[in-house]
Formats: sequence, C-alpha cells, structure tokens
Amino acid sequence: MFSRRPSATKNEPFVRPSAGQLRRLFRYVLPYRGYMTIAVIALTFGAALGLVFPWIIQTLVDTVLSKSDYSQLNRITALLIGVFLVRSVFYYFQGYSLSYVGERVVVDLRREAYEHLHRLSLRFFADRRVGELVSRLSSDVTLVRAALTNNVATVLSQSLTFAGSLALMLVLNWRLTLFILLLAPVVGAGGVIFGARLRKLSTTVQDQLADGTAMAEEALSEVRVVKAFTREPHEVKRYGDQMERTFDVTMRLTRVRAAFGPLIAFLAFGALAGILWFGGREVLAGRLTGGALIAFLVYGINIAASIGSFTSLYGQLQEALGASRRIFELLDEQPEIKNSPTATMLPPLTGRVTFDDVSFAYPGAGAVLHHIRLEIQPGEVLALVGPSGAGKSTLFNLIPRFYDPTEGRVCADGNDLRGVTLESLRGQIGMVPQEIQLFGGTVRDNIRYGKLDAPDAEVEAAALAANAAEFIARLPQGYDTLVGERGVKLSGGQRQRIAIARALLKDPRLLLLDEATSSLDSESEGLVQEALERLMLNRTTVIIAHRLSTVHKANRIAVLDSGRLVELGTHAELMAADKLYARLYRMQFKNTTNEIGK
Repeated sequence: MFSRRPSATKNEPFVRPSAGQLRRLFRYVLPYRGYMTIAVIALTFGAALGLVFPWIIQTLVDTVLSKSDYSQLNRITALLIGVFLVRSVFYYFQGYSLSYVGERVVVDLRREAYEHLHRLSLRFFADRRVGELVSRLSSDVTLVRAALTNNVATVLSQSLTFAGSLALMLVLNWRLTLFILLLAPVVGAGGVIFGARLRKLSTTVQDQLADGTAMAEEALSEVRVVKAFTREPHEVKRYGDQMERTFDVTMRLTRVRAAFGPLIAFLAFGALAGILWFGGREVLAGRLTGGALIAFLVYGINIAASIGSFTSLYGQLQEALGASRRIFELLDEQPEIKNSPTATMLPPLTGRVTFDDVSFAYPGAGAVLHHIRLEIQPGEVLALVGPSGAGKSTLFNLIPRFYDPTEGRVCADGNDLRGVTLESLRGQIGMVPQEIQLFGGTVRDNIRYGKLDAPDAEVEAAALAANAAEFIARLPQGYDTLVGERGVKLSGGQRQRIAIARALLKDPRLLLLDEATSSLDSESEGLVQEALERLMLNRTTVIIAHRLSTVHKANRIAVLDSGRLVELGTHAELMAADKLYARLYRMQFKNTTNEIGK
C-alpha cells in the first residue's frame, strides 16, 4: 500500500506519435467499416447540402429581394426547409453509426487490454499497481474513442465543407479566394503550435489520475489495516495531495486550452474582417454582386470554421495519442512466462515432480535458490520448511510455472515444464493459498470457480467434503449468499473451507498448499485440517509449513536455508539428526509451551 510507482511522465521520455501509431489506432475501426461507410456517406450528403445554403442566400438577395417577387420568396423558403430536413436525416444516420462504432471500439480496446493483462506474468503485477492499470482501461480508452470516431467524422465533414466552399468561391471571384488562401495559414499555425503542448500536458494529467486511482484502490482494498492503525487522516492526506498535484497539471492544461480557443477565434474573425474589406472593394469595382458577397462571407465563415475545427481537433488528437501511448505500452508488454512455439499438451499426471539442479534469481537481486535437487514421488506429501526468506515460496511457485528457473529445470512426470502448455499444466494443479481471495459473487460461484461447468450437485458435494456445507446452510441465502468483496462477509475459517471446496471440485493431481491454519481458532482449525486431509488423499501434495507441528503427517520434509536444500527426511529422521529442523522445531515448541504456561 505504501509503494509508489512513478508515473510515466517522470521516468520515461516523451515519444512523438508516429504514423504507425495512428495506423494501429485505426485498426480498431476496420471491423466496423460498414457502419463507418454509412456514416461517411451520410456525412458527405449532409455537408454537400450545407453548401447549398449560401447559394440560396445569393439568389435571394440578387433576384428575389431586388424584384420583390413574393412567390419566388415562398419557393426559396420551402426549398430551404426541405434542405434542412433532409440534412437532419443524414446527420441522424451519421450520429447513430458513429456512436455504434465508438462504443464497439471502447469494448474491443478494453477487452483486448484486459485479456492481455491476464496473459502477463506475475512479475509484471509485482511492479504495477492495480489502480493504475484500471485507469488505463477506463479514462485512457475513452479519450482514444473520441479520436477514432467523432473527431474523424468532424475532420471529414469539415474537409468536405472546406473543399466545397473553396471551389464555389473560386467560381464566384478568384481574386477574393486567393486573398482568403493567403490568410488561411495564419489561422492554421496556431493549432500546430498549441497541439504538441496539449498532447504532453494531457498525457501528464492521465498519469496523475492513474496514480490517484491506484492510491485510492490500495487504501480501500486494505481498509481494515487503515482503520486498525487509525490512518484514515494519513490516507485522506495522501489522496488529497495527489489530487492537488493532478489539479495543478489539469489547470496548466486548462490554461493552454483556454488560450487556444480565443486565439483561433480571433484569427478566424480577423480573417472574416479582411474578407469583408477586400470583398467590399470588389463590389464597389463591379466585379461582385451584393448577394455574391454575402454568399462569399458565408462560405468564408465555413472555411474559417473548418480551419478552426482542424486546429481544435488537432489538439484533441494529440491528447488522444498521448492516452493511446499509455494503452499501447500496456498491450506491448510481453509475458515473461508463456507457451513455447513447440509446447505440447501435458498428459494426465501420475504426480512425480522433479527439481533438477534448479537455481533461481529475481532480476536485479541475488540468487534465491541454489542448485536444488529434489524428487517428489506420486502421491507423496512433502512439506517445505525453513526460516523466513529461505526460498520456500519461490520453490513452491516454480511448480505451476509462475516463474521459470534461472538454471536447471522443473519436470512433471519427466516433462520439462517449459515444454508443455501452461493450460495443460495448471489445469492439473490445485492451489489453496495462505491468504484466501474470494470473488465478490455468491458462495456457489466461488466454489464453482474450480470447475465452471460443474452442476449444483457437484458443488454441494465438494462443499460437504470441505466441511463447508454446515455453515453455508446457515447463511441467509445458502449457496446463493453474496460473500462481499474478497469474501469479507465470511470468517477466515469459512473462506479457507470455500477455497478447499474449490480445489476439491477441480480434482487436481498435484496439490499446492500454503498452510494457513495458524491464524484460526481451534474449532475452525480442526475443520479445515480435516478438510485438507480429504483434499490431499491420493494426490501429490507440496505444503509450505509455517508451523512445524503440522508436518507430522508429511511423508518427507525438505528443509531450506538461504536458498539451499540442507535437509531431507521424515520428522523423526530430522529430529534425530539434530540440525536446523530440530532447532526450529524446538524453538517453536518452546514458544508454544511458554504461551501455554502463561
């Protein structure tokens, strides 16, 4: 909860988006090109009809008003209403089609990013915070959605309006048109200057928001710890300070945006004033009619609006590209542990596990395991024992291939784990961790997680075997009772028995237990221990033993010290050897005796 991963903007160089990044973004639109085609067609006709309006105004001024022709006025008015009605219909289809594409893109992006997260290895999550990842799935994707749909449509619409207005203006008066073209670059330059600044600030804002989300998620998920240490003011201050940092960056972005809009508006309206001045001279010279000048002004407004939209959209596109960079960083992460191209399906196991001269080191740290040679026989119960930091959990995590050894190999029934598919390996392994994490659904859902297609009868049989059926029957809705986030509504012993029922339902050949009965009361410990014995029956089992009094029933005990296998044998053999295991056992037993004596 107290670690803080610096945001990307503090440690990573800012990368200018490339054409490749844009192509990668628009790849998400391609599956919905049918809807985009409808949107583009509707947009094209809508924009074309918009170009009719200035021409009608010119006709109205130059012919109808000058001749006081009421019937022609009525016809032109009816024509205008018809044009606007048809244009509205086209824009309806455009809006609906773009919204459909936009929402589908959001779903696809989030689904792909979420699926990719599940493919990444445990080491990736050890270096990241959940809140930051959730931020990338939510706010960043929303920014990208606008760039891919609404902004694209606006660019197309304004491009058509710009090109059509320019063509019609050339027909009306080429001198005035050239004058306008000289003014256009002045308006467009503002967008280019502000765009890069907007993009960089937007990325910084998203990073700061991700930090805040991660901070809140950590504190709320560990709310018991926060309350136990009365650290509510501390957490509120941390979050408040982060929000202030986010506010500062957001206001810098706001200041740039606030200056951006008025500047472009000033340049655009200044250009219109220039058009009015030059056009007035053309009317006085007899080269342009009054109606044509008005039409010219409307077309000029169209062009100014198009240029303004281009510059504004350029800024928005830069913001979206900054967000997309964060998403693509996530999608470009490669899983450390994955199936090799030649991986084969692991056949049904007998349960023999071999550590063949295994060493392991975490990146940037010293070796954790040193040349471990150990063979676990089918159906054997092996306990891993040793001081804290001896390497028990690391050795334990090599079996389901959460990590790969730095040297040597781990084999199941003689098959190197790196040569078999992860699905076929982990599909034959059951785990009951020390810290039980349940999902926020029902009791039934949590047990069925071990076998998703299991009928209710199998779920209930697994609960009965795990000594969970009795307490489940006392719950308000029985198996359909919601357990709360992470199983908060259940006691530790109840969560343990749900996890055991889940493992029983999976019916694995290899069983990995991180002993977790030390924090339970005597009654719960007895029920859990009895359920574990049923679970271990006829299965190869590896147990991390935190309390040495629980290892008596293990066939053998492997004693680790500083990453080395220093002893191996039964409890009686190791006590007789009077080495590390015997010292650890006597130390624990002495502490227990002292506690009882008190």
